[in-house]
Amino acid sequence: NKCIDSTYEPGSTFKPLTLAAALEEGVVNMNTTFNCTGSIKVQGWSKPIGCSRRSGHGTQTLEVATGNSCNPAFITMGLKIGTDRYYDYLESFGLMEPTGVDMIGEVTGIFSSRERFNTNVVSLASYAFGQTFNVTPLALIRAQAATINGGYLCEPYLVEQVLDDQGNVVMQHDASPVRQVISEETSDKVRQCLEYVVAKGTGKNGQV
Repeated sequence: NKCIDSTYEPGSTFKPLTLAAALEEGVVNMNTTFNCTGSIKVQGWSKPIGCSRRSGHGTQTLEVATGNSCNPAFITMGLKIGTDRYYDYLESFGLMEPTGVDMIGEVTGIFSSRERFNTNVVSLASYAFGQTFNVTPLALIRAQAATINGGYLCEPYLVEQVLDDQGNVVMQHDASPVRQVISEETSDKVRQCLEYVVAKGTGKNGQV
């Protein structure tokens, strides 16, 4: 089952986690603006890191930058958070541990060690828009859910309840959250930005 036994580089689907961490840390707010020229220079990397729109997006609010999936904006957010705190969020979102799903064969993602990450701003920049690391699809969607459900990291499951032949409950899944990663207020803002993505941004094909 590739959802649990295979990993991949998530790319832009990881950006909601960077957004949530930046909002929770207070390094950005809904009034923050970013000026995208089409690329951004990161200390320690010889070439500028480009945006999908090579001509740049110009000045954007946080919501619009999210809707544009603007790499320079998300790199800026990551750099403002800093390596140590960003790594804390990777751990808090459960990306470096098994999800605990009741299936056989679950693996964990592939990440840099904290020691190496803390000395490499380039890694921070690339992680901020979802590159140079790997996750399982299930671990990613669990973390994504925590950005919009009020901030709660939950344990995914297939079997909610097991009954015996008399109808007595012999096993009940514990739906209690593992932990709260971000505040409900932050989660509200992430939802607002992600709704904009499918309403007016690059995710229009995902609008329901």
